Amino acid sequence: MSTQRLTGPQIADERLDGWANLIGGLQTRIRTPDFATGLALVNAIGAAAEEMGHHPDVDLRYTHVDVRLTSHDAGGITERDVGLARTISGLVADAAAGADIIMECATVSRLELGLDTPAYEGVLPFWRAALAMEDASSSEVDDEVIDPYGALPTIWFQPSGGEEPRQRWHLDVWVEPSQVRPRIDAAVAAGGTLVSEAEAPSFWVLADPEGNKVCLCTWQDRG
Repeated sequence: MSTQRLTGPQIADERLDGWANLIGGLQTRIRTPDFATGLALVNAIGAAAEEMGHHPDVDLRYTHVDVRLTSHDAGGITERDVGLARTISGLVADAAAGADIIMECATVSRLELGLDTPAYEGVLPFWRAALAMEDASSSEVDDEVIDPYGALPTIWFQPSGGEEPRQRWHLDVWVEPSQVRPRIDAAVAAGGTLVSEAEAPSFWVLADPEGNKVCLCTWQDRG
């Protein structure tokens, strides 16, 4: 299989039902009736991954299994990930024949933290040290720090003005495009405001009643 990174439209054309394209990885959530069923499914996924020589990140919980696929050497999603996603979908379909198992991407999201600052070079080392993070693995990226174990959200630094008062932190929540409108509607119904959709469908900006902002982000309209 090709190790070339696929674009968002190319991944969408694969029509991987139940999978979401979130920040360079394919993600799904597999709901299971109990822990033992989830563990058996994880074992099956592990065996398939070993056979293919391509390994996912797997998070086993009491009633669900989260799976993320990415090709680290390519810095994104490749045909290897698409192939393993199809294999996992087949394993889930086989397991679902005898158990209450559902594969979905509606509840899957990925969080990043953005710090708005006029000079990130002065604060990035502090956050890297305080959170025991590392610089981004790509030499092309110098404005973010990452958790080497993948447990904490990436922190990236957005240039901003220095005038006070100003925004400091904001959240980027990456979701499947079909989930943007339901989340906006729910946030507005809960007292929030849709601040801007000028950059849609790349991202939408919302704010809570106190003005704290969050961006709902998708893979669409990105390079």
